[in-house]
Amino acid sequence: MAMKRLRHLTLLMLLVVLTGCSSTTFVYNRLDFFIPWYLGDYVDLNREQKAGLDELLRPFLAWHRTEELPQYLQVLDDIDARLDGSISGVDIGDTLDEVEQAWLRVENRALDWLLALGADLSDEQIAQFIEELRDKQVEYEEKYLTRTEQEYREDAEENLRDNLQDMLGRLDKPQRARVVAASEALQRSDTVWLRERAEWIDLMEQLLQRQNGWQDAVRQASRTRDERQSELYRQTYEYNIGIIYDAVADVLNSRSPRQDERLRRELNKYREAIETLIAQGLDETA
Repeated sequence: MAMKRLRHLTLLMLLVVLTGCSSTTFVYNRLDFFIPWYLGDYVDLNREQKAGLDELLRPFLAWHRTEELPQYLQVLDDIDARLDGSISGVDIGDTLDEVEQAWLRVENRALDWLLALGADLSDEQIAQFIEELRDKQVEYEEKYLTRTEQEYREDAEENLRDNLQDMLGRLDKPQRARVVAASEALQRSDTVWLRERAEWIDLMEQLLQRQNGWQDAVRQASRTRDERQSELYRQTYEYNIGIIYDAVADVLNSRSPRQDERLRRELNKYREAIETLIAQGLDETA
């Protein structure tokens, strides 16, 4: 699912925050493409706006390289230490909490220049942005809400299995059975997620009319977004995330020597990529 947190269900959350595809350095250096208002699918920026955004991004990326990336290395150290012993669902949650805090810091820091960009958009561009969000909402509803219960379980199983296999290699029969059991235990959450996503779009459309004080209103809405989530949403999330944490821990604890070797090798690739990015930042400021 595309929930804010559930999209980062396993140790891959760290990697998704940094990459989203196979080439860490390339994706990081195109970080602007991960910001919704800069995506070509959302808003078409003119030449002056693109130049202005480049200026806004430069200090943001410098901050991220110098202050945030070293903390990501610490997270990798924590993962390495946990892998040396037995892992619990709580351990998985603790690791992902660290990464979620990193993601929130990025969101908070990016909000200033996003609002600066938003102030420079035309009314037509704002309308385009909202229209694209609503089109994406319809796409999600058609994709997710039309699924049967069996299809929902199969999608959940496939997503979790594929994420784990990306890091461990092919799962053995007991490991696959554990993933199946987890997917069967999940509570369906797509309906409540999409309802609350639609409400968020409505709120953004209202705030982006850009009346006096709209920037502060957007900041407040961003800070309190979790507080506006329904109790049903929170309960479903907490239940599902606990199921998944425990399943990931069980699979990691049952990994073979070959899987362990692959996992550590994959994590080391990201460590090297992060170190390269930090070094690039130092070279740029030298």
